Amino acid sequence: MASSSSQYGGNGSRGGGRGRGRGRGRGRRGTGDFEGPSSSRRRSGDGVWPEPFVEALAIQVAVEASRSIGRVAAAPALFNLFQVCSTWRAVSRSDLLWRELTRRIWNRRHRLHHHPTWRDEFIFRHRTARNFQSHRYAYTTLPFIPSDEDNDDDDDNNALSCRRLALSVHHLAAGFSDGSVRIFHLPSRLHVSTLRPHHRDQLGVFSRAVCGIILSDVQVIFASHDGDIHVGVVNNMAPVRRAHLGDVVRDGALVDFSGCSRWWIGLYAGVPGRSIHVWNGLTDELVFVGGTLTDPESVRGWHVLTESTDFIARVRVPTHDSAVACTSLRVIVLDLTNHGIILGNEEFLRGLIVGSVDSSNSAFVVVDTRGLASVRRVDTMQEICRFTVRGATHRPVLGCMNTGYVIMCAGGVFRVWEADRGQYLYSFTERVGEVTAVVADERYVAACSSDTSIHLWDFGAQQ
Repeated sequence: MASSSSQYGGNGSRGGGRGRGRGRGRGRRGTGDFEGPSSSRRRSGDGVWPEPFVEALAIQVAVEASRSIGRVAAAPALFNLFQVCSTWRAVSRSDLLWRELTRRIWNRRHRLHHHPTWRDEFIFRHRTARNFQSHRYAYTTLPFIPSDEDNDDDDDNNALSCRRLALSVHHLAAGFSDGSVRIFHLPSRLHVSTLRPHHRDQLGVFSRAVCGIILSDVQVIFASHDGDIHVGVVNNMAPVRRAHLGDVVRDGALVDFSGCSRWWIGLYAGVPGRSIHVWNGLTDELVFVGGTLTDPESVRGWHVLTESTDFIARVRVPTHDSAVACTSLRVIVLDLTNHGIILGNEEFLRGLIVGSVDSSNSAFVVVDTRGLASVRRVDTMQEICRFTVRGATHRPVLGCMNTGYVIMCAGGVFRVWEADRGQYLYSFTERVGEVTAVVADERYVAACSSDTSIHLWDFGAQQ
């Protein structure tokens, strides 16, 4: 769609409401010749298809094209539909129609501030997804200079390293081994602030290392292995507040942390029967403690406080109501509205690569120790597709995904697959060495390498 902005009718678009069908009289249904004057559009009994019918047809055509071919097929299907006649092109000017199409195809319920209409939002989502499909992106690094405080905190045996990454619309957050979180402004590519937790006695050299981040363009919530959870404000120099004081003796080590605006969820390892903690994100209230998911990993859980270990467990919140959690042997899906209720549970006898697990919207991906990747539905755990990740059997694998694509990094090489069909697309040109953290959303992929360089691939920049 080389000229996406001109393919949907509307002001300034191709045809401009003066195309085929105008002034040619009333024709029979199915011939493509319909009455042109707008005053006749709503008269359903005289051979003219009413506007609500055309809008419903447009939604149906777009959804069917998305399901059968892929989401980037929705726009060409709509373009063909709106060329039937000037009356149908006039329907394409409805912003309410584009809002519904954006929700159904791209799962977006909020328009970006710099997009004046829902039609603009739809076009941007289409272009960005097509860039992901066709290997078009802008690559850069986000360097920062460690402060004197960083140098004081870290010694030769505990060099500063990036542990977690999180994306919002305009920001990237990077969490480090010293407990700090650095915020980068994506449009300018600048490091804008550093958030530091409240210090207390360390229970091990890595006890205050960041183990999870929840980020919006207003607020950042981050947790450390000792169980502390802090809340800070993006683009504000105000000190962070501690929302939860961790208790390692009672709960074990916090090995992973994730969430959304409504819920926070942490996975602990070290104390049996206390694997899962859930907080109300609006009140900071702890609402659930329980579960045995990480009980077999208790010993390894204690080790995260004193040494740099592989990923022990991972938790993701793909929707506001559910969470996907895993260890190397088991994956479960939790109902966050009914705390502790397990919606899905599957054991993997051959074992999973925990760092490969990620989720987005209604799907999640896992890779087993043979390198076989499986994309599953969150609600049913039904397999959508599978593919093989090369190098997974003898190299660490870190994975991430967005709604349409899965990105896996093995041996410093990033490869991309379609999430709905498992088709391999391409690998990134850049080689970044050993990777410690990765994250993706609908526009960006970000990764941090062992030298603390932060790499950013922007698929929305190339139009």
